[in-house]
This record gives sequence, structure tokens and C-alpha cells, in this order.
Amino acid sequence: MLIITASIMLAIWAIGLFIYDMGMNIHFTLLTAVILIIIRVIREK
Repeated sequence: MLIITASIMLAIWAIGLFIYDMGMNIHFTLLTAVILIIIRVIREK
């Protein structure tokens, strides 16, 4: 489960870097969303 979460994190992070030119706000929003999702997954266990 952790490996899957980590790979999803990396994928979203890579996408965030890809859209980096469009603005830092988008990247920051993606990062925050990922963190919230991970916290939710950990709490549900």
C-alpha cells in the first residue's frame, strides 16, 4: 500500500513540475491535495 501511495505521490509531483511554468499556485495545490489524501488513507487504516 505504501509503495502504491508513494508512486502516486511521485506521479502527481512530476505532473506538478510539468505544469510549473503555469504558476506555483497549481503545484502547491497539487502538493496539498496529495498530503491530505495520504493523511486520509493513513487514518482509515
